[in-house]
Amino acid sequence: MISCPALMVSAPSSGAGKTSVTAAIARHARNSGKRVRVFKTGPDYLDPMVLARASGQPVYQLDLFMGGLVHCQQLLAEAAENADLILVEGVMGLFDGQPSSADLAAAFGLPVLAVIDASAMAQTFAALALGLQTFRSDIRLCGVVANRVGSAAHGRMVAEGLPANLPLVAALPRQQDLALPERHLGLVQALELPDLDAQLDRWAQAWGDASNGFDFQPVRFDRESAPAPRPLLKGCRIAVAQDAAFSFIYPANLDCLRALGAEVLCFAPIQGQALPECDALWLPGGYPELHAPALRANPHFFSDLASHLAAHKPLLAECGGMLTLVESLTDAEGVAHPMAGLMPGRAQMQARLAALGLQHIEWPEGALRGHTFHYSLLDTPLEPLARASNPNAGRAAEALHAKGSLRASYIHHYFPSNPQAIAAFFCS
Repeated sequence: MISCPALMVSAPSSGAGKTSVTAAIARHARNSGKRVRVFKTGPDYLDPMVLARASGQPVYQLDLFMGGLVHCQQLLAEAAENADLILVEGVMGLFDGQPSSADLAAAFGLPVLAVIDASAMAQTFAALALGLQTFRSDIRLCGVVANRVGSAAHGRMVAEGLPANLPLVAALPRQQDLALPERHLGLVQALELPDLDAQLDRWAQAWGDASNGFDFQPVRFDRESAPAPRPLLKGCRIAVAQDAAFSFIYPANLDCLRALGAEVLCFAPIQGQALPECDALWLPGGYPELHAPALRANPHFFSDLASHLAAHKPLLAECGGMLTLVESLTDAEGVAHPMAGLMPGRAQMQARLAALGLQHIEWPEGALRGHTFHYSLLDTPLEPLARASNPNAGRAAEALHAKGSLRASYIHHYFPSNPQAIAAFFCS
């Protein structure tokens, strides 16, 4: 066992300010000279980008469905070896979903700090906090944060009725200028925010001014871990598109490829970089609809993709990566962009969410887990090679398409859920 101060930051609902509070705590601790590791509960790419900038370290997912208990345990134990503080941002509301943030907190004994948007309430704040504290007996709410309070008097008012064992850790004032911009999939990517570091420092200062020296309690983590995968991809060069158009990449996926023995070669198509000499290619999700002109302007990209597939080399295209391969992609303004034309079909962005949810899919090489989250619709004549199921009985059940050496789907796969299946595809 190894011990490290740790905390889960959760809330009654989405939109309460979990990310900004987690980032503020992380940046404040980092600015104080502490080594901070931050994790995100559940599937997410955009919040972790902000949290990584705040902490100065990569942010990994902790998901009991996608990765499993042992995988999450291993990630936490490895972080505890070298960190002075571990923070875990929850997902949605504390008890929402299966598995929920509360399930994760219970599994690892993480104390929970609840962030509550106090902007439209007074004494009811305490009633809501007490409900979170007593709803389940297997988690421990160690304190609450009143976010977006209107004044010092408002902050004192929301604290009325809180018991001694549930302190108001901080009352954070409402400051619209500290809010992060959003677009259809969530926060704008951290790499697109030139003033983000200065904003994170302002958040850290606000936390330091309001938090009254909150004491982080140590948590003990089990060092036992799963055996490393066999180097089934030894000698295999896998190219990975990585830039503002292809940014939805779990660090654990890259770790998995390297643990399997692969050489990972990242390149930036929208910067005009050519596809590296490789044996296989991964086009992850992102925002091709926002960068279609830059992708088209790259003199090598589409032709390199065509040559790659013509050579029967494996290509995995996920969500935005898949949309890059179709004949045309119509953006939210109704502009149709010609794309690579290597997969039959057309895609259309829309204002409404098209699909959201965890996914389980049976590849020919084995079962994989992941999630889906997109605003586009795809029209393709390809018959699905397989179709996913949603563990929460949701309607999202994405297709896996195949054409030659291409695999394409809206699913963002979590490679550690089945490294052997990933290796069998990429070395096929």
